Amino acid sequence: MQQSWFKEWFNTPYYHQLYFTRDHEEAAAFIDKLISRLRPSAVALMLDVACGKGRHALQLAEKGFDVTGIDLSEDSILEARAFETENLHFFQHDMRLPFYINYFDYAFNFFTSFGYFSTQREHDNAIRTIAQSLKKGGTFVIDYLNVHYAESHMTHQMEQEISGVNYYITKWYDEHHFFKKILIEDENLTEPLAFTEKVAKFTLGDFTDMLSYHGLQVNEVYGDYNFGNYDLYKSPRLLLIATKIRQ
Repeated sequence: MQQSWFKEWFNTPYYHQLYFTRDHEEAAAFIDKLISRLRPSAVALMLDVACGKGRHALQLAEKGFDVTGIDLSEDSILEARAFETENLHFFQHDMRLPFYINYFDYAFNFFTSFGYFSTQREHDNAIRTIAQSLKKGGTFVIDYLNVHYAESHMTHQMEQEISGVNYYITKWYDEHHFFKKILIEDENLTEPLAFTEKVAKFTLGDFTDMLSYHGLQVNEVYGDYNFGNYDLYKSPRLLLIATKIRQ
């Protein structure tokens, strides 16, 4: 059975080098604004779904919250565990499978860490996991790309060099998905590596329906990391804040 592209790609150092090398300050600034808006209790229990190496979870834990991060990537979780404390915990876990039930006050899914499964059932299973993990009245925040903006602002070809590693990136889309082929050239490799990302074109309506089915009601919608108004064509992000309204 062929391994899912994300399971292999997310477990490489190149994935983190390409996307996250420069983003710690940006992550900290976003978390500051998010916490200022949500105003959680000091004893709030938080879940970071698809946490990667834990950059957002770490920011939350440093504010005193009890934070649990889960991710499919074994290597990412091994690195994240170096930062574990009494109020910061990491587990290797597939978001399509149940985790804790009726336990957390907040659940987060940042940086388009969703939409890459093969079937709608798998996406629904992930939303179900998140919904079940929350207490009634709990809050879910998801940060996703804005489909219309991503289509109109797509750069189809680009090259990037980071610490001696060359990345050759090709982007395209069809009716239902965005695709990104990444060719990696590194003198430490015997031959180039290639990965193709595939992310679903989920819109605001799609998310509203998926979340509603699992008892999550969308209350707020924003279009960027400064919590600006959402515009269908002008906003770079789709940031949703939802509340669990039923068990």
